[in-house]
Amino acid sequence: MSIETLIDAVLDREGGYCNHPADRGGETRYGITAAVARANGYAGAMRDLPRDTARAIYRKLYWCAPRFDAVAVLAPRIAAELFDTGVNMGPPVATAFLQRALNALNRGASDYPDLRTDARIGETTLAALAAFLARRGGCAERVLLKAIEALQGERYVALAESRPANEAFLYGWLANRIG
Repeated sequence: MSIETLIDAVLDREGGYCNHPADRGGETRYGITAAVARANGYAGAMRDLPRDTARAIYRKLYWCAPRFDAVAVLAPRIAAELFDTGVNMGPPVATAFLQRALNALNRGASDYPDLRTDARIGETTLAALAAFLARRGGCAERVLLKAIEALQGERYVALAESRPANEAFLYGWLANRIG
């Protein structure tokens, strides 16, 4: 799946303009908050944020900057999940999920050394991913994907438990972001 296809799916899922009172992010269009749009040079009304501007922001901040493009070379389904999770929770959270899952699946560091959970994809994280995929074979990517989604689901429930206003979003998060 190409990044263009992934971005189109996010744009469609996030929809147009929204200013939900329970959303701490405030105004959004295509899932892009006003703060992110402004930080990336957009000065207009959020209702008018062009789709192409949103596409460029997603590519830059949620694909290239966190290095999910490098993950895609090794594990395209993992990269797609990291991208979507990064859009919803932030790329550092998605990256930490990957690192935590790889650590939990390395059989006591016998397959590859434990990673420092620094929420950044560098050569060590990519090497651990490659080693995991090589050592665990054909189902490895699917299993790793399940582990990442389990961490994501737990975080959504914790967010709803810690802030009752987030309960307004929990059903949609679980229905649209996991699996």
